[in-house]
Amino acid sequence: MRGQRRARRRGKGSLVRTVHSPAFINRKIPFFEFLDEAGLELIEDQAEWLMQEVGIEFQDDPEALTLWRAAGADVTDTRVRAPRGMVRKLCTTAPRQFTQVARNPDRSVSIGGTSQIFAPVYGAPFVRDLQGGRRYGAMTDFERLIKLTYQLPSLHHGGFVTCEPCDVPVSKRHLDMLYVHMRYSDKAHLGAITTKERAEDSVAMARIVFGEAFLESHCVILGNVNTNSPLLVDKVVTEAIRVYCGAGQGIIVAPFVLSGAMGPVSTAGSIAQALAEAMMCCAYSQLVRPGAPFILGNFLSSMNLRSGAPTFGMPEPVMSNYIVGQLARRLGLPLRCGGALTSSKLADAQAAYESSDSMHSTALAGSHFTLHAAGWLEGGLCTGFEKLVMDADRLGAYQVLLDGLPLDIDTLARDAYGEVQPGGHFLGSSHTLRHYQTAFFEAQLSDSENVENWEERGSEDMQQRAFKRWNKLLDSYIPPPMDSALDDALKEFVAKRKAELPDQWY
Repeated sequence: MRGQRRARRRGKGSLVRTVHSPAFINRKIPFFEFLDEAGLELIEDQAEWLMQEVGIEFQDDPEALTLWRAAGADVTDTRVRAPRGMVRKLCTTAPRQFTQVARNPDRSVSIGGTSQIFAPVYGAPFVRDLQGGRRYGAMTDFERLIKLTYQLPSLHHGGFVTCEPCDVPVSKRHLDMLYVHMRYSDKAHLGAITTKERAEDSVAMARIVFGEAFLESHCVILGNVNTNSPLLVDKVVTEAIRVYCGAGQGIIVAPFVLSGAMGPVSTAGSIAQALAEAMMCCAYSQLVRPGAPFILGNFLSSMNLRSGAPTFGMPEPVMSNYIVGQLARRLGLPLRCGGALTSSKLADAQAAYESSDSMHSTALAGSHFTLHAAGWLEGGLCTGFEKLVMDADRLGAYQVLLDGLPLDIDTLARDAYGEVQPGGHFLGSSHTLRHYQTAFFEAQLSDSENVENWEERGSEDMQQRAFKRWNKLLDSYIPPPMDSALDDALKEFVAKRKAELPDQWY
């Protein structure tokens, strides 16, 4: 849905219209249908063939194999083969749409159906900004990124690893990160998944915030995992599914398929493989707990076959977004795609081209949960402070696009033609005056003034304006309220667990 707009003044009386996002977007435009029925059936048939004849490895987790045997799958050593139709049937108990409840109920997000939400970059070990340059992420960087995400209305969800705080031991950093999310933002967020114990800590801290009974009937936290393509599901995935889904919470599973390496070089083959891997994980989540929320993910990338480097914003992954969107809707599952993806090291023209093509296809494809919607640089290795706010600025435009075109007598402006004669203009008409503050989206960071005004203000480029923007946001940051007893309980849990864990840096 289109958020309320307000006008604020910027120099010399000019008006800037900004879109204020609701908790999530209610899409009003049709989904983009890329493949016809015959093409979709071919890919689905290939996925069924992979699951029945080739099978998926479920390694290092005997409990997962036991569940599959009990369900009637063919389990040979660690290879699981499912009869045609079995996996699809198991997927039917996963909800088509569900709500992740946020600490602030007004920020709870609906996932699935016609709802769409945007979340920031996830997993980057490095950060970059105009003043500090490129460096390993630290807890101070992480905290600043969470505060920025909280303040950016076009980001509906906090994600989790907005950057890796590399100055805290790996064994303990998830605790500090969860606390920062829970204390300095009241948006919904993800939890840790890298070990079973870290996933359990995530659910335990969510129980402190929401109460144990509430978690039995509400989703408040999600895990986000990747299969080990090709055709391998390791225990990081299966244990995360058991922890989150077993507690009535949700899981996102996105096969990370680099076509030509972790999947066939043909895009159709890679899409079918990704579908098979994700469907097997969805089925497994329903074996753990029927009705547990599941989000089917797609992260298919093309690659430079000379260097092996992934490429983003290219036509092949764009097509995969559209097609996997169709396949997910046929399964009745919410979809997760990547967002503003780029290989560029800087927030430059390359980043703009690649990110916009990637994000546009993600939005039109109907991605319900778009991770990496803002801040992604360097193939996901780096979070850019400037790019975070630049991408978030553009997400406001996507919000308007997804809201569709309002059509009624007023928007068709019939009354204006009574005032405006042929060859005249509409600038002073009553219709224009009624709508001039809300008629068009205007990005906060774009400069559309004449060159003289631009030069008078210092000839700043987009990155320089973005640098000022995020620093201003941090200067004005006010934390959301939290009961002191709840804050103390979270701190006590973190301190206790950190005391129990040895320092590990890898």
